[in-house]
Amino acid sequence: MTASDKRGLSISQLMAEPLELKKTLNLPKTDFPMKASLPQNEPKQLAAWEEAHLYEKILETRRGKPLFVLHDGPPYPTGTIHLGTGLNKILKDMIVKSESMAGHYAPYIPGWDCHGLPIETQVEKELGGKATVSAPEFRKLCREFANRYVEQHKRDFKRLGVFGRWNDPYLTMNFDYEATIAGAFLEFMEKGYVYRGRKPVYWCLHDRTALAEAEVEYEDHTSPSVWVKFAIADGQKPGNDVSAVIWTTTPWTLPHNRALAFHPDYDYAVVDTEKGALLLAVDRIAALQSECHIKEARVRETFKGSAFEGRKFQHPFLPLQVPGILADYVTLDQGSGIVHTAPGHGADDFYSGQKYGLETYAPLDDRGVYLEGLPEYKGKNVFEANPIIVKLLRDRGALLANHEYKHTYPHCWRCHNPVIFRATEQWFIKMDAIVPGREKSFRQEALDEVESVKWIPAWGEERIYEMVEKRPDWCVSRQRFWGVPIIVFYCDACGTRLEDFTALRNVLDWFRKEGADAWYQHTPEELLPAGTKCSCGSTKWRQEHDILDVWFDSGSSNLAVLHGPEWPADIYLEGPDQYRGWFQSSLLVATGIRNAAPFRGVVTHGWTLDEHGRPMSKSLGNVVEPAEICEKWGADLLRLWVASQEYQADVKMSERVMTQLSEAYRKIRNTFRFALGNLANFDSSRDALPDEQMEEIDRWMLDRTAELSRKCREWYASYEFHRVYHAIHDYCVVDLSSFYFDVLKDRLYTKAPRSKSRRSAQTAVWKITSALVRLLAPILVFTTEEIWKMLPTDKESTGSVHQAEFAEPDSLASGISREAAEQWARLAQVRSAVLLALEQARAAKAIGGGLEAKVKLHVGSEAPGLQKLLQERRDVLPALFIVSQVGVESAAPEGAVQSEVLPGLAIKIQRADGAKCERCWNYSIHVGENPRYPTVCERCTEALAEIESTT
Repeated sequence: MTASDKRGLSISQLMAEPLELKKTLNLPKTDFPMKASLPQNEPKQLAAWEEAHLYEKILETRRGKPLFVLHDGPPYPTGTIHLGTGLNKILKDMIVKSESMAGHYAPYIPGWDCHGLPIETQVEKELGGKATVSAPEFRKLCREFANRYVEQHKRDFKRLGVFGRWNDPYLTMNFDYEATIAGAFLEFMEKGYVYRGRKPVYWCLHDRTALAEAEVEYEDHTSPSVWVKFAIADGQKPGNDVSAVIWTTTPWTLPHNRALAFHPDYDYAVVDTEKGALLLAVDRIAALQSECHIKEARVRETFKGSAFEGRKFQHPFLPLQVPGILADYVTLDQGSGIVHTAPGHGADDFYSGQKYGLETYAPLDDRGVYLEGLPEYKGKNVFEANPIIVKLLRDRGALLANHEYKHTYPHCWRCHNPVIFRATEQWFIKMDAIVPGREKSFRQEALDEVESVKWIPAWGEERIYEMVEKRPDWCVSRQRFWGVPIIVFYCDACGTRLEDFTALRNVLDWFRKEGADAWYQHTPEELLPAGTKCSCGSTKWRQEHDILDVWFDSGSSNLAVLHGPEWPADIYLEGPDQYRGWFQSSLLVATGIRNAAPFRGVVTHGWTLDEHGRPMSKSLGNVVEPAEICEKWGADLLRLWVASQEYQADVKMSERVMTQLSEAYRKIRNTFRFALGNLANFDSSRDALPDEQMEEIDRWMLDRTAELSRKCREWYASYEFHRVYHAIHDYCVVDLSSFYFDVLKDRLYTKAPRSKSRRSAQTAVWKITSALVRLLAPILVFTTEEIWKMLPTDKESTGSVHQAEFAEPDSLASGISREAAEQWARLAQVRSAVLLALEQARAAKAIGGGLEAKVKLHVGSEAPGLQKLLQERRDVLPALFIVSQVGVESAAPEGAVQSEVLPGLAIKIQRADGAKCERCWNYSIHVGENPRYPTVCERCTEALAEIESTT
C-alpha cells in the first residue's frame, strides 16, 4: 500500500483486519415464519386474548370516543353453525372492528333467539312428543337445550376471531328480556293496536300452530289441479243450462266455498262445448280447451264481470247456493278468470267475505281434520280428503278435468311439511289502525320510517317498503308452550277480558324475578295484584294459553338490549330473508313503541352457494362448515374469503376458491415478512427520520400508502370490504413486493446499517407496515396480531393491534409536491418498460441477471418532458431498474428497440461495463481500486468505510 493509498483511512482501519464481506451485508432477520400454521396457532392466540381480557381492554381504550352500535340479529341456538352463519358473524365483526379502529366506542353484544318452534321441535324429538311432560317441565327442557347450544355457538363464533361480550350475551329467554317482550305487547294493547279475531292464517298441521309469513318457506309440491262446474241456479240469463267454471289446486277447500269471484271489468263468455255450456273469461277459453281436452268451444254470448254480482250458483256437491261477487285480485294468468272463494282459507277470500257478509267457514281441528261435512270426508285430514273430493266431483258430474300440478307451495320453515290457510281465533296487531294521539295509521308510520333509513343495497328500501305496504295484520299469537305468554286474563264468571293495565303490568315483576315460567307456575290470583276485580264483581280469573310470535320476541331486541344513546342502532346486518323477518318485526315493534325505526342503516348479505351456484344442503353433499375450514385452512383464510366477496350478492365457496385465496394470503404474508426482516435492528424512537430527511422515492411511497389508507377507510365506512381486500392485496403484491421492496433491496442490504439512506428506507418500510397491518386487522385478525408483536413500535398503550387505531392519512403522508409525485409515477412507467426489455434480453441470453445489464434510453417527442426527466433523475435510475448502469442518450442508440408499453421510449440493453462487485453484485469500472477491499465497487467502499468507522 503506497502512502497515497493510506491517505484518508483511519488508524483503526489501517490496523484492523478487513471485514468479512458477507457479514457486512444487512440480510433480513425475523422470527416471523413464512408458514403461517393458522389451524395450530390461532387457538393459542384466542386463549391469550381471553386470558388478557382483550375485548374489555379495547372498550376501555375507546371509552369516551363517539359511539357506534351494530345490533346483532339473534340466530336460533340449534345445531352447529353453518357457512352462512359464519359469513354473517364475520361481516359483523369486520364492521365492529373497523369502526373501533376508526376511533369509535363500538361494543358488540351477541344474541340468541331462544324461544319458539326451532327449539321445541328439537326437544320434542328428544322427548318423543311434548305431551309426555307438563308445560313447566317442557319449558325447562327447552331452556336447557337452548343454553347447551348457545355455549356451542359461542365457542364456534369465537374460533372465527369474532370479539364481543361473550360472557354476557343477550338471550330472548333471559328474565329481563322476557319481561320486556311482555311489556311491549301490553303497550301495543293499551294503545289500541291489538285485537282478537277469526282470520285465515298459515297453519302447520304437524306442529299445530299458526305461522307468520316469515316462518313459511316455498318448496316444490305436487297438488291436484281440478276444473269444476258451478251451475247457474237463479234462472236468469244466460240460463240454468250454463255452468261457471273455476280452477283450484286445493280441492279440499271446496266444501267451504261460499262465493265465486269475478273481475268487474273482464269480458266473460258463455261457450257451447261437448261438455256443456260453460261460463269463463274470454281470455281463458284457449286454456280451458287445452286443460280440459275440449275440442270445440263456440262463443254464444259475452258479458262484463260486473253482471254476475249477486247471481246464484249451485255448489257442486252440497245443498248450497253461493253468490257471485266482484274482486280486483282476479287475474287472467291462470285458471278460468272466476275464483273459487273460501273466506276461511285465504286472505283475499277473507276480505271479500268481510265485504259481502260471507261466512268465514273452516271447521277443521288443529290437525287439519274435518269436524263437519259429508260422510265421505268428515273425520279425514285435508290432504287425505283431496282424492275423495275429486271423486265426489266426478260422481256428481261437476269435474271437467283433473291432473297433477307441480308448483311451489308454502311449507313450515321447521318441519318442512306443507301448510294450509286456516281461519282460527288469533291475536293480531292492526296495521291500519290510527290510535288515539297519532295522526297516521301504524302502517303509514312504519312506511315513513322506512324512508328515513339507509338501505345497503339500495334495493332493500323498495323491498321492505312493498312488504310493509302489502302485509296483512300481524298475527302475533302461537299455540305453543316455549315462548312468552300473552298477558291476558278473562273473568271466570262473565268472560270479560281484564283491561286494567296497571294490574296486568304486575305480571312483569314476576317475569323479572322468575322469567315467563311464572305464568305456568302461579295462579292468576298470585300474578295479579290482590283483589283485582272484574266489572261484574268477580275476582276469579283464567289465563290466556297462547304465546307470542317469536318474531315479536326478536323484534323487541332493540328495546331489551339498546339503552340510552345506543338506541337507535347504527346498523343491522342480516340475510335477505330478514326483510320479512327480523328487519320488519324490529321496525314494527320500535315504531309502535317508540315511534321510530330502531336502526339508522340496514345491510343485507347474500346466500352461500357451492361452486356450481347451488344452495348448500346435506342432501347434495355440498355443505362446507366453518369448523372444517378452520381446521384445514384457519379462520383468517375464512375471513379473507368473506372480505374478498361482493357479499351483497350470493357468494360461492369451494376448495378451488380457498386454494386461490391461500396463495393470495401467502403473498400478503411474505410482503410483511420482508418488511419485518428489514426492520430487525430498527428502533423507531431512535432511528426514524423526519420526512424532510428521507429520500424522495420513500416519501412518494408514504404518500401513496396514505392515499390507500384514505380509500380503505372510506370503504370500511361503507362496508365495502372486497374493495379493501383487493386494494391491499394489490398494493402488497404489485406496488410493494414487485416494485418498491424490490428497488429497496440494494439499499437495505448493502448500505451501512446506520446510513441515512438505509434509515430513510427503514423509516418508510416501518410506517407503511404499521399502516397496512392496522388496515388489515379487521380482516386478518390473527395474522395482524402476529405481525404487530414483531413490529418495532411503542406498544405500551396498544398491546394488541386491535387496540390501535387506523393510521391517519394526513400524518402518514410526507407531503412531497404534486409535480414530484407525477414524476415518480412516470419513472415507474419507464421501469415497467425497461423490465420488459430486460426480460427479452434474458430470453435471448444477451444477459443473465439484471445487474449484468447496462441500459441506454432515449425518448422521442411522443412522450413530452420524459427525456428531460430521465436526464435529471439519472442517478436514481440504476437502483430503480435494478441494473448496474443507465445512460440517457441524446439520440436513440444504435440497435435500440422501441418500447411496446411506453410510446416514444427507445431502449437498448447491453452488458454492463467493468467487473462484478463481490459484495453487491453490481458491475462497475471501479472494482479493484480499493486496495483493502480489491473486489468491491465504489459504492461498497463507501459503505464499508462507514461500517468500520462505527465498529
